[in-house]
Amino acid sequence: MRRSLRHDVRISVLAGGVGAAKFLQGLVNVVEPRDVTAIVNVGDDVDVMGLRISPDLDIVTYTLAGLVDESKGWGFRDDAFRALSRLRNYGADVWMALGDEDLATHIYRTYRLAGGARLSEVTDEIRARLGVASRIVPATDDRVTTLVRLAGGSTVSFEEYYVRYGFRPRISGVTYSGCSSAEPAPGAVEAIESADAVIIAPSNPIASVMPILCIGEIAKAMRNRKRRIAISPIVGGRAVKGPAVQMMADLGMEPSPVGVAKFYRGLLDAIIIDSRDAGLSARVESEAGIRSFTADTMMVSADAKRRLAEFTLRSIAM
Repeated sequence: MRRSLRHDVRISVLAGGVGAAKFLQGLVNVVEPRDVTAIVNVGDDVDVMGLRISPDLDIVTYTLAGLVDESKGWGFRDDAFRALSRLRNYGADVWMALGDEDLATHIYRTYRLAGGARLSEVTDEIRARLGVASRIVPATDDRVTTLVRLAGGSTVSFEEYYVRYGFRPRISGVTYSGCSSAEPAPGAVEAIESADAVIIAPSNPIASVMPILCIGEIAKAMRNRKRRIAISPIVGGRAVKGPAVQMMADLGMEPSPVGVAKFYRGLLDAIIIDSRDAGLSARVESEAGIRSFTADTMMVSADAKRRLAEFTLRSIAM
């Protein structure tokens, strides 16, 4: 890919899932990859068949390595699912799609963690082995789990709500187990404090970003700095991917860029919303008290990802 003239800045990105990974793809084409740090949600982490799965860490890593299955946004490109098929033949309740190459990542992570390694250490090992130059830092090495309370009264992990149940059930609450005692992973707070700017990627505010911001020292670092900007993951009343709109609506929040901006009140200086939502800019500024910029935020191509990254950097400088 043709790379534009890179900006000589250090950028930290609070990241979770496919939207964040796509944005990071564009960002490392306009900023030196080694100057980008992704601080990644681990609230989705779950144990399946005894293996530790870290969905957002893997999506970000595989994407920046150029190995992700672009059609799905997760997993390795051209991966096979023979092991999963065999497990199901044995009668195992494997509700998450785990490809054969993907399983190697989960086996390695589980093996290293069982041996006493920290999640941040294992994440960095996988990043280096896959040739990713940017830093990828889990928000915490401690266990934090996003729990979704279904309207019927039961509580499930976010991954079960999202994958097993296809986010069909209505929800009545979300909690972040372990967050009150979790410590930031080494380098997470420092990356926020030393960056020229911090970007909240276009990720689900409740499920992908709040499990990062619920860690006290990370939230404090965000509150105490300037040059903070977010990109709304909601366009024209719909989430680009995933259940953000349904979750916000079920929890009594306005599922729009206005609701996203208000959710981040006190943690942002500006937000970028899609051009289709330009009519909401005045409300964003008056109700959330932050600046609003409009751009094409639909990252449908490599050029679109790069243009959004460029626009974000220009907006930070305004």
